[in-house]
Amino acid sequence: MSSLIKPRDVQVVYLDHQTTLLRSRTWDRLKFEVEYSLQKGTTANSFLIKSDKVALIDPPGESFTDNYIKALQDRVDLKSIDYVIVHHFNPNRGATLKALLNLAPQLTIVCSKAAKLALDKLWQEEDIEVNVQLVNRSDLDLDLGQGHHLQFIPTPTPRWPDGICTYDPLSQILFTDKFFGAHVCGDQVFDEGWKLYSEDRRYYYDCLHATQPRQVLTALERMQDKPARYYAPGHGPLLRYGKQELTQLYRHWSEKQSGQELSVALIYASAYGNTGTLAQAIAHGITKSSVGVELIDCELVDPAEIQTQVEKCDGFIIGSPTLAGHPPTQVQTALGIVLSTAAKTKLAGVFGSFGWSGEAIDILQSKLEDAGYQFGFEPIRVKFTPTDGILQQCEEAGIDFAGQLKKDLKRRTPKRSVNVSSSDRTAQAVGRIVGSLCVVSAHRGDLHSGMLASWVSQATFNPPGLTVAVAKDRAMESLTHSGDRFVLNILPENSPLIRQFTRKFAPGEDRFAGLETEIAENGGKILKEALAYLECTVGDRMECGDHWMVYATVESGKVFDRTGVTAVHHRKTGSYY
Repeated sequence: MSSLIKPRDVQVVYLDHQTTLLRSRTWDRLKFEVEYSLQKGTTANSFLIKSDKVALIDPPGESFTDNYIKALQDRVDLKSIDYVIVHHFNPNRGATLKALLNLAPQLTIVCSKAAKLALDKLWQEEDIEVNVQLVNRSDLDLDLGQGHHLQFIPTPTPRWPDGICTYDPLSQILFTDKFFGAHVCGDQVFDEGWKLYSEDRRYYYDCLHATQPRQVLTALERMQDKPARYYAPGHGPLLRYGKQELTQLYRHWSEKQSGQELSVALIYASAYGNTGTLAQAIAHGITKSSVGVELIDCELVDPAEIQTQVEKCDGFIIGSPTLAGHPPTQVQTALGIVLSTAAKTKLAGVFGSFGWSGEAIDILQSKLEDAGYQFGFEPIRVKFTPTDGILQQCEEAGIDFAGQLKKDLKRRTPKRSVNVSSSDRTAQAVGRIVGSLCVVSAHRGDLHSGMLASWVSQATFNPPGLTVAVAKDRAMESLTHSGDRFVLNILPENSPLIRQFTRKFAPGEDRFAGLETEIAENGGKILKEALAYLECTVGDRMECGDHWMVYATVESGKVFDRTGVTAVHHRKTGSYY
């Protein structure tokens, strides 16, 4: 991507059967959320169907309102719009809806009951009369004429309890909203060479859907009887060539995630969205560690469901905003259920955001401590909107929480006394493979992280390239996607840096505190005590079991000590580091 930020625009593409795509595009990052952290831009896809009646699907958020309205007016008389279909609602979309209603007060909003409740709050202070048609069952549809008989598919999830999708039998377009998307921006409308975006789609799934696999599987079942020519998601390219493969992958990922041996109940409420963002970041850290998460927004879930999930889980985490010096009533109710239901042996966690004081977090912490629960990470307190660094801290806290659960399970599992098996002998043989010890310093924007790596190997001569194996549950893994840049610091024998980077770091702790460093041309950190360093750019990565194999090209490098010897990691088994 060019260093010059392109202006936001709207790309208009006629599809077929009187259906037009309006792609609001930005090459910049819109907000602090986990799923935007790759910084590849995004598109907000909206669709216009002009038949006997006119329907508009999913107007974008307020960042695009002006450009979107102008592009729309060039295609249709706004006063002819009959329906605006809202697949899910968030306050960011409210500004565009208001602008449309001011120009076309006759239109009817089509949405789920849960979305209407959110919309009602938006209109409370507005002198606007709004017509709303509810979609509550899959047998409800909307006849636009000339064969456009839109069918609605309820797809509620913990993150989007108001979610629906839409199917048009005439065009055979399945409008999938939050399913099958990717946060990338470009000119490509369809998925020609669809594997080009496979990494982005996997990351999108991991951030948005890995915490709600049961609901994803239910949504897939509801969609499967719709003979779609292509999928039209809310973000990224439309799927024509890879829809079957991606559907199978969604099913595979969801089945794997829902079948994890360990699970965490992550209970929260969010007044302004900040606590919810923290919850998503913590959940992302847990799921990438192969532990299941049950996200529970206690403002939307019955107390009986909270009790069921608390009884089933191996650990629980509670997040809350602070309102008038206390947690909201729903969080207090959930806390009472936890205290009366959860065994004292279950691991606990507390987090929250606040505007001024943050007493709710202290109340949750003290109640759980007094009850005798042990914490998987130090309580996380965030004032106002979380930054990139805070979100990274939350993700690392989730990784630590999952790691502690795994240790507890291993401690409870009886050890078997058996003779050395062929698999043990194989592991011993694999352990004889040695690797150089290096510190990988990765960054994105102002966020820096580092890890000790021993699975490093030169991979190509031209261009000069190398591979680094990164465990899925490493904190730095999310900074090693295609296009990311890092510095490979090659360590000398007996370097004190080995001890520094093998110790356990607290979530969000600066790995480089107290070390002599300088900033490389690619923005990464060079360790002055290293034997040599290489500046690298990630070209590709491949999922390999419990690791990602990252291939990077070497842009430049330097040797600090020409007589020094590279540190090598010798192991006796290939079963662990």
